[in-house]
Amino acid sequence: MTSKALEHQTTTYNIEGITCMDCAQKFERAVNGLPGVVNASLNTVTGKLTVEGKADLKAIQELGKKEDYTISPEAKEAAAAQPTEKPDWEMRRAIMSGISLAAAYMLEKFGGPSVAFLPLYVVAMVLGGWDNFKKAGRALQRFNFNMSVLMSVAVIGAFAIGQYEEGATVAFLFAISEMLEAWTMDRARRSIRELMNIAPAVATIRRGDTELEVPVEEILVGDVMIVRPGEKIAMDGVIIKGESVINQSAITGESVPVDKGPGADVYAGTLNTHGSLEVEVTKLVKDTTIAKIIHMVEQAQTKRAPSQAFVERFAAVYTPIVMMLATGIIFMPPLFFGQEWIPWIYRGLSLMVVACPCALVVSTPVAIVSAISNAARNGVLIKGGVYLEEAGSLKAIAFDKTGTLTKGKPGVTDIVPISVQSEDTLLKIAARLEERSEHPLAQAIVQAAEKRHLAVMPVEDFTSIPGQGAKGTINGEIVYIGNPRLFIEFGARVEHVLEKVTRLQGEGKTVMIVGTKEKIFGLVAVADEVREASASTIASLKEAGIRQTIMLTGDNTATAKAIAAKVGVDDFRAELLPQDKVAAIEELLKKHGKVAMIGDGINDAPALAMSTVGIAMGGAGTDTALETADIALMADDLTKLPFTIRLSRAALGVIRQNIGFSLAIKTVAVLAVFPGWLTLWLAILADMGATILVTLNSLRLFRVRAQ
Repeated sequence: MTSKALEHQTTTYNIEGITCMDCAQKFERAVNGLPGVVNASLNTVTGKLTVEGKADLKAIQELGKKEDYTISPEAKEAAAAQPTEKPDWEMRRAIMSGISLAAAYMLEKFGGPSVAFLPLYVVAMVLGGWDNFKKAGRALQRFNFNMSVLMSVAVIGAFAIGQYEEGATVAFLFAISEMLEAWTMDRARRSIRELMNIAPAVATIRRGDTELEVPVEEILVGDVMIVRPGEKIAMDGVIIKGESVINQSAITGESVPVDKGPGADVYAGTLNTHGSLEVEVTKLVKDTTIAKIIHMVEQAQTKRAPSQAFVERFAAVYTPIVMMLATGIIFMPPLFFGQEWIPWIYRGLSLMVVACPCALVVSTPVAIVSAISNAARNGVLIKGGVYLEEAGSLKAIAFDKTGTLTKGKPGVTDIVPISVQSEDTLLKIAARLEERSEHPLAQAIVQAAEKRHLAVMPVEDFTSIPGQGAKGTINGEIVYIGNPRLFIEFGARVEHVLEKVTRLQGEGKTVMIVGTKEKIFGLVAVADEVREASASTIASLKEAGIRQTIMLTGDNTATAKAIAAKVGVDDFRAELLPQDKVAAIEELLKKHGKVAMIGDGINDAPALAMSTVGIAMGGAGTDTALETADIALMADDLTKLPFTIRLSRAALGVIRQNIGFSLAIKTVAVLAVFPGWLTLWLAILADMGATILVTLNSLRLFRVRAQ
């Protein structure tokens, strides 16, 4: 492989054992410093290390040993996903440390000899700080003053100045806190693993006359997959035989199962509720929709959100400053002001304990991953923390009309009998005339008749009249269907229906007249049907804090005005070409600052790219939508948009709470050092307690539900 090819090679590794976020960032920087590495990015929540360039696994593993990380190539993930049972030594050591600490404390308080309680304090310190001391030893070898070094210095320093109880307590509390932090972090990681477990690992494939159970990795495009009732579908494909109701909630977030038959697309991870299916596989396992969702969710946190970038820059400056302050507190008062050494050493050690910015560093990524994972479970794919934050601060949203606010296909909206007795009679005549036509408006009329269970027989002598309509013979009489111009041209008397025609056209509908040259039977109006959820979605967005909603369409002004009034958008722009939509987005950006554009992800690609956040409808059906949009609504369901905005705003709120709380705790702790109010055990509780609290606060984002 050439050096240029190596430079663009990307390798992913699984990292196990991440507990300290600050230490994880230092590990990431160390990997970036390895020879041949162009860029390394560690997703601390999902435990994925992505390395661009020439990656030396042994060198990376050596760096990982210094942090007690277990590192393996991603290909080995399947084996790693089923760990062998092994004793939990960390928990056992923490429990034994607590017992030793309690025994030593009781002996000391009840007047026991020091020879009895001092060894117990030492045992509590060694057991509680065992992992910490090992990490500190490795870190000191490379002059890396991480959290383990600070804690070790604090514990050993407390023993050195005779604060045995404090030192042992800090070691014990730190061991417990690390276990709790690891548990809360694992809760966020489990949300990703739940996605991974959606699709089955094996599937039944028919090859020739034989049915085989095959691992999904060995299934090829074109294989025929047998899916029995109650089984999950293992691969993306197209139904070639059978009918069933498919529960797609795992992919699209749809609460109602969908009827599917031959020719319909199905996705890996969805549930076949009843009926046996034969499915032709259309994608390899690595290319399935669920695989892309998992990959994008895992990669989402690598696109650092603005607040995360700020926190990381702040932490990089904050830690050395506080360490220098701690050093100054230890040495300056005794050396320059004649103060006693022990109280100021104690205060300096306390400040070292709160110097690690773990709570601050963890405040943003866990919130982002929690929100993105929750969104994915509800059928919304957010492709990065940056887009999550941008969506949370949107002021305006622009909508494409066709296929977004409307269904994208015409439907009959009005049937107006004039000289016939009923709507059914008029619709039956119109459907007979249009039955042989392939025009979308004609198909809408035929489908409307089928919904009313009207028997439709094709007319005789059917003739299409391009641009105007069609004609045919019914009961020996030539009957026409078409626009008003057709009837005016052959001299039919239409004056008495023109007022109704004009009114319907003013509502954005296409009006067709049905009749003969002598008599008008009635009017049929067709329009692109508005989605039932459009109006309620716009109202929900207003409640969620969106100030302005705008509809962009290539349709004429009359149609646009009618649709805008029906769905309740604040403004509309009509008769727009694709480049006009881009210009409209530019104008809205100048006016509102941050604007989202929602469309189908294909025709609206330029406008989606120009907007602050591009949102695609129906991402499960099109690879283009998944690739071009910043956010994809996996189902063709507009109601997921208000949920996305609410979740994004909630995530922004949680991030601000976490950052504010972390900074407040650190500030109070630092100020409490000078009068001597901050004890070592209180310092460890303040630091690790804050870390746990901001993590738990972030996990609240899983409770945001789609309505």
